Amino acid sequence: MRLLAWTILSIAAMSGAPVRAQTYGTAFPVCIQTYGITGNAIDCGYASMDQCRASASGRAAQCIANPYFAATAMRKPRAH
Repeated sequence: MRLLAWTILSIAAMSGAPVRAQTYGTAFPVCIQTYGITGNAIDCGYASMDQCRASASGRAAQCIANPYFAATAMRKPRAH
């Protein structure tokens, strides 16, 4: 009986609404979050806050810093 209950629970969990994966990209430091009737969206494709603000101007949107931005560390050459 428990096996049947776990099977039904597993099938119900997998047949639910699709879940979106991580929204934030890692390539750009700034994201725009837009608000709309159909829902909110986040697009991380801006190189600067000014670039994002220009795109958000006049829209129901805001610019945010990308918490998952993977900046390549600039390393100084080591003196040997």
